[in-house]
Amino acid sequence: MNSALICLALAVYYEARGEIPDGQIAVAETIINRVEDRRWPDSICGVVTQNRHPTDLHRCQFSFYCDGQPERPGDMIAWQQAQDVAEQVIDGRLRLGIEATHYHTTDTSPAWANDMTHLGTLGGHAFYREDR
Repeated sequence: MNSALICLALAVYYEARGEIPDGQIAVAETIINRVEDRRWPDSICGVVTQNRHPTDLHRCQFSFYCDGQPERPGDMIAWQQAQDVAEQVIDGRLRLGIEATHYHTTDTSPAWANDMTHLGTLGGHAFYREDR
């Protein structure tokens, strides 16, 4: 398995493993949207690991990567599903056409969301894009 697939599968697993399938796809697609946007790193792993800093566990773009815990999936069924979603989103077989570059769980209300266009909610995540 290549590094891009591993990075995207880890993001789907840790950010959305309990989500409905479309919610998992939307999380993966949001990461792909960032890769395709010049404002973010130009690789999946670059986007997923952006702003990681060893002395600040809360600077990452994706919280699972900065929580101080190792990235070792424990639920093998959910891990396989995350890998399947990641692979199909990367190769273009699964896409929702969502234009999001940001998301958050519906149980939080981050300040940054007030400055963006809300695109909708899938499962437990709300999706946004910046108006340019």
